[in-house]
Amino acid sequence: MRLLHTSDWHLGQSLHNFERTYEHQHFLDWLLDTVAAEQADALLIAGDIFDNANPSAASQKQLYRFLQQARERVPHLNLVVIAGNHDSPGRLEAPGPLLEAHGTRVVGSVQRKADGEIDLEQLVLPLTGRGGAVEAWCLAVPFLRPGDVPRVAADEGADPCADPYLAGIALLYKQALGLALAKRQPGQAILAMGHCHMVDGQMSNDSERRIVIGGTEMLPAGIFDPAIVYAALGHLHLAQSVGKQQHIRYCGSPIPLSFAEMGYQHQILRIDIDGGEVREIAPLMVPRAVQLLRVPAKPAPLAQVLEELAALDAQPAQPEQQPFLEVRVRLDAPEPGLRARIEAALDGKPVRLAKIETSSAARSTSIDDEVMTLDQLEQLKPDDIFRQLYRQRFDNEAPTDQLSAFAELMLTPGQP
Repeated sequence: MRLLHTSDWHLGQSLHNFERTYEHQHFLDWLLDTVAAEQADALLIAGDIFDNANPSAASQKQLYRFLQQARERVPHLNLVVIAGNHDSPGRLEAPGPLLEAHGTRVVGSVQRKADGEIDLEQLVLPLTGRGGAVEAWCLAVPFLRPGDVPRVAADEGADPCADPYLAGIALLYKQALGLALAKRQPGQAILAMGHCHMVDGQMSNDSERRIVIGGTEMLPAGIFDPAIVYAALGHLHLAQSVGKQQHIRYCGSPIPLSFAEMGYQHQILRIDIDGGEVREIAPLMVPRAVQLLRVPAKPAPLAQVLEELAALDAQPAQPEQQPFLEVRVRLDAPEPGLRARIEAALDGKPVRLAKIETSSAARSTSIDDEVMTLDQLEQLKPDDIFRQLYRQRFDNEAPTDQLSAFAELMLTPGQP
């Protein structure tokens, strides 16, 4: 059986106010071709389908068109979608009955039966091969909130010092696995899906939202029992294995969601299963539709930056294909006309100015490099704080005109 693992599409995401419909559609078209070329038996989409809980109509249309086309291209394909922390569980599940009729199972939340017990049947899904027979079982567990997990009683071996949220997640996977083991026939593999932050997982700067619930952020790899031959995870945007265990994987996001991912090769994962065991895990590299540029490579004085921007050679392209540009400037003092000067240097060049990052060579220390008492803080006046913050950022004394402008701002109506 051949599986493809993807996650963190973030449909509808914008990069510094530039919408990215073209890039997402380019990825989805590539994924359609890849599903067909690889003759995949299942596509596992591990959460954060949308960038926010109230996605645009265009973003939803992209998703549903893709699901419909994928099933048309590969009629035997199993499609399994779980919700991530960015997704609205109810909104994602709303078209579930229609989607299921066309081969897509969506799990947005943990359902409970009339007696309050978790409906494990909704989480344990059969995956069929091209002949129609069940060849694997998937524990399709969405992003879990505290109300989604069972309470761990003392008679179930609960450690009284353990975090109840972590213990509940571990118990939910254990219960789901128990049901899958009861259903499994010889030669059938058991897989798991999850959307979470695992211990030692490497985050992508600037593009990920930390998940902290009840003081708990990261989950141990031990929540996945050895009987689970592959765990398809979402949330972290960089492809990686967890705890040096090659069968517990993040596939990462398919497009760069921030400039921090500029030099990273995005991918999905192909998993081949044979006789209930994983035979091979291989990355499939996603082609990048729009390039990201940083000028200069490291922050530099404005004069140098303007020279490099003037010399920038970008190839003509349609507006939606033009590279995104981050300009990095090192300042020794405020530069009120900074953006105008940068835009003038870029005039006529086929790039999209997405971000201007400013920094300084100043000290990165706290105010006055000392811990102040409450009495000392009480004695500080606004202009004192302004002077000290200016000194901290630019390593110079605040100019007289800046101090005068600040004083003018601080004047309240009615004062001379």
